[in-house]
Amino acid sequence: MSGISSNADETSSLKKSIKPSQAWALALGAILGWGAFVLPALRFLPSAGPLAACIGFVLGGGMLFFVAISYGNMVSKYPVAGGAFTFAYIGFGPTAAFICGWALVLGYICIIALNATALALLSRFLLPGVFEVGYLYTIVGWKVYAGELAMLIAILAGCGFLNYCGADLVGKIQVFLAFALVAGVFALFAGSCATEGASLSNLYPLYVEDKGLIASVMAITAIAPWLYVGFDTIPQAAEEFDFPHKDAQRLMLSAIAWGVLLYALVTIAVAVVMPYSDLLQMDVPWATGTVAKMSLGSAGSVILAIAVSAAIFTGINGFFIASSRLLFSMGRAKVLPAWFAQVHPKHQTPHNAILFVLAIAITAPFFGREVLNWVVDMSAIGTVVAYLYSCLAAYKYMVAHPLEEGSKAGKINAALGSLSSVICLCLLTIPGSPGAIGSESWMALLVWCVLGGIFYKTKIGEFTSMSRKEQTELILGCSSRPVFFK
Repeated sequence: MSGISSNADETSSLKKSIKPSQAWALALGAILGWGAFVLPALRFLPSAGPLAACIGFVLGGGMLFFVAISYGNMVSKYPVAGGAFTFAYIGFGPTAAFICGWALVLGYICIIALNATALALLSRFLLPGVFEVGYLYTIVGWKVYAGELAMLIAILAGCGFLNYCGADLVGKIQVFLAFALVAGVFALFAGSCATEGASLSNLYPLYVEDKGLIASVMAITAIAPWLYVGFDTIPQAAEEFDFPHKDAQRLMLSAIAWGVLLYALVTIAVAVVMPYSDLLQMDVPWATGTVAKMSLGSAGSVILAIAVSAAIFTGINGFFIASSRLLFSMGRAKVLPAWFAQVHPKHQTPHNAILFVLAIAITAPFFGREVLNWVVDMSAIGTVVAYLYSCLAAYKYMVAHPLEEGSKAGKINAALGSLSSVICLCLLTIPGSPGAIGSESWMALLVWCVLGGIFYKTKIGEFTSMSRKEQTELILGCSSRPVFFK
């Protein structure tokens, strides 16, 4: 198989089964997820306003274009699983690779769990009381019910089973769900705009006036790495492409562009039906659902349920692919136990990695939705760190190959991608920044860093004791591909 040396264990080879449309659907579904439908009234409009939010979507997506271009350049040169973990190794060595892998894996898995808990929100809106049975406890204001936990566990287990059976099956389902998601968003937007009370005047104030336009825009731009995380599911699955790897860049850029459009359409749909400031003051469980009912009646609830369900399931499947392939790559490199690198003899999927992701994802809903929100906010920092390492690695590659076609443009894009990552990192971490994460997220980050430090000390020695040739053979599939760390 391409990307795996003849000396490599054949059980560490993944089946080439992912088609271009499937890769695009995986990325778009992972980008949208539940957030596009839940966050307009919870974060986008209160912290930015309609115009500022849309500018933030465009600006954030544009910044990540440069990151995606760098990812695409690296995928075409190193078509193996692992994404940022692999790229960090190429540019900066084992420690950087471990940091990237550790930073991403928790975020990926928690986004799976957070998408699942969005189904609980959806059921509370559409089927109130049906799954809210068997009250167990309340954690940070979120009531945990046995009925909802049973539903979420069953759904996660079903998604895990589909991934266990093969990326090809998941990809076919993903394409169908992605088109249902896009159609649902357009239907919601059209219905809102056609509502009797809809008016452009309802979009005022266009930004949060006591913050100003720039700060309002930056509040959304700062979380762009979280909003658009998911385009990197494509590099994670690069080893399974059944199409030329150079096409990955175009697919990632397309997925981000569609993400920008769909985020904006849902946000405007929520804001345009009535003065959005009045909507935010209403005591409603879910503003997007309320708007769908106001604009399209009972049909609106059905359309929204289809769109949200499609977004949630595409998000879960996308991050199952991303997290399991990341764990597989780290296991194959012996940064994690080799158990993670085992491939199912029939389905040719990293079945142990998938089972591990499923086990973690199933436990997460027991901690409540708000705690998961803290972890996801924290994981945005890990995502930005991975983006930064990947862009810097792409820059080092282009500098080392100045005569290669597209090298000059690739170097500029990598530099801009690195700058974009640094800007997002500053917006997330500098106190007083409009996008700064909260103290609870900082505590979650500290705990994860301590755990990472312990794991690094106990496991990384086995990897670093190998020669560079052996390390490169494990991660890249052959020792002849260039690496650039000292």
